[in-house]
Amino acid sequence: MARCDVCFRHCEIQEGHKGFCGARTCAGGRIIAENYGKVTGIALDPIEKKPLRRYLPGSMILSVGSYGCNLRCPFCQNHDISWSAEAMAWADKAETVTPEALVDLALRLKARGNIGLAFTYNEPLIGWEFVRDTAKLTHEAGLKNVLVTNGTAELPVLEELLPHIDAMNIDLKGFTERYYTQVLGGSLDMVKAFIARAVQGCHVELTTLIVPNENDSEDEIRALTAWVSGLKDGNGRVIGPEIPLHISRFFPRFHMADRQATEVKRVYRLAEIARERIRSVYTGNC
Repeated sequence: MARCDVCFRHCEIQEGHKGFCGARTCAGGRIIAENYGKVTGIALDPIEKKPLRRYLPGSMILSVGSYGCNLRCPFCQNHDISWSAEAMAWADKAETVTPEALVDLALRLKARGNIGLAFTYNEPLIGWEFVRDTAKLTHEAGLKNVLVTNGTAELPVLEELLPHIDAMNIDLKGFTERYYTQVLGGSLDMVKAFIARAVQGCHVELTTLIVPNENDSEDEIRALTAWVSGLKDGNGRVIGPEIPLHISRFFPRFHMADRQATEVKRVYRLAEIARERIRSVYTGNC
């Protein structure tokens, strides 16, 4: 048995078994990423789809994902590779790709406007070793690295990755511990610490999905943006108001398929409130 130190769960994993995320296992008495190089999805996407609106707009980026996740968002749109029963089967059927092969593909796609690699689709932090190894090679090849993440990881994991990441979109899914703990199965404090450090090392944009009757109050968006607006760079300069925020509309999905979609006017109203403190606020799925 060994302890995994990637996120707040600190899973004690028996030999040959998996942790909560479904992707980290104990082998030979140590924790490894079973999903290392296991690719479940790959596509050349507009960078705005990550979403990143203030980082090299108009670019294309090769997006790649694996399987597993350390949250349990009941509305997950990628549940087939994140935490449903189907996701656990990806260990046997996912294609294995080396970091070298992935970077080679990224280079060949430069002719189609590709600027690098985006680690996305599932939660890339639970397989951070593959992200680190690949991202190093991406930079050596003169390309960019983007991370799309829920930000649920210990700071030592972030420190391993930060020198090799150019931009991140981080989910700040809400701003109450109740929502993070009871609905998402996560930790708001861990995400806040992750964001506060990430903005000191690379370009960061944040995304908040507005779920009716869960995180859609005006008070919550005011609290969220008040915190974001106070974030500082590595020199202690306040940069929070310059951090782009994406406020997105919820659609019924997965275990919340019986819910109503967020009203468009509600998304616009919350975006209006967010602009009281944040200069660049974008609405999504409207």
